[in-house]
Amino acid sequence: MTVTSYTERPVAKAGAKLPKVNDEPDALSVPWSRPRPKRSRVSARVVSAITILVVLAAWALSARLQLVSPVFLPSPAAVWTKFITVARDGFVDATLAQHVAASLGRVFAALVATIIVGVPVGLAIGISTIGRGIFDPLLEFLRPIPPLAYLPLVVIWFGIGEPSKILVIAIAMLAPVALSTAAGVRGVSQERINAARSLGATRAQLVRHVILPSALPSILTGLRIALGAGWSTLVAAELVAAARGLGFMIQSAAQFLVTDVVVMGILVIAAIAFALEFIIRRIERVLVPWAGRE
Repeated sequence: MTVTSYTERPVAKAGAKLPKVNDEPDALSVPWSRPRPKRSRVSARVVSAITILVVLAAWALSARLQLVSPVFLPSPAAVWTKFITVARDGFVDATLAQHVAASLGRVFAALVATIIVGVPVGLAIGISTIGRGIFDPLLEFLRPIPPLAYLPLVVIWFGIGEPSKILVIAIAMLAPVALSTAAGVRGVSQERINAARSLGATRAQLVRHVILPSALPSILTGLRIALGAGWSTLVAAELVAAARGLGFMIQSAAQFLVTDVVVMGILVIAAIAFALEFIIRRIERVLVPWAGRE
């Protein structure tokens, strides 16, 4: 008696017809070929929305039950009411729109300065050994220093005007942009570089048409990280002789224990940062649609 496996097929003799064989695998003989039920995928946006709703519900419940004093944790309704009041009537001699405009102006001015300086520095680190030797120690020196540590020195050198505030924010944003650019340059495929050289590309053309476009995803990632560092430094920068700004508004409200304004300012900063993150991700999809698909 011969036992045949399920992989064997009957061999036809000359002139004979093979019986019709069902091509579908037998679920009993091939147990691992059973069709598995498709699992419905949960969207990350749905999970994020549920998480935000849970946090808001816990916040509202704790305020409702007065688990924490309203002086330290106002209710969401009180924060929303204060948002409407500050947007309409203002706080510390400026409306909410004026505070937002002042902070956005400082952050964007620092971002432009960081791009102008940080991207060439990152290219120099990634391309040249001399550039790496010059700029890498300086970046590693600045990167771990908190902004409040060098803020007094910046004020002594540049005064208490807008340049000192923008400079403090730009220093905090410089390291992420430069190091991300350098990482993107090092990650450029050597085959692309060799192909461009074989076609007679000069060093400048190689940087412009091969290295820079290939490093663009890393540069945009560095910008996203730098914006987060810039917003976190904004409050420290607006401590020095500022008359407007979200950080100045939060600090002024904290001095008088106006906690609802403090919480409202924090939420406004978070909302603006989230919007900028969304915009940069859309720009990344337009400029580098191939990122992550190679």
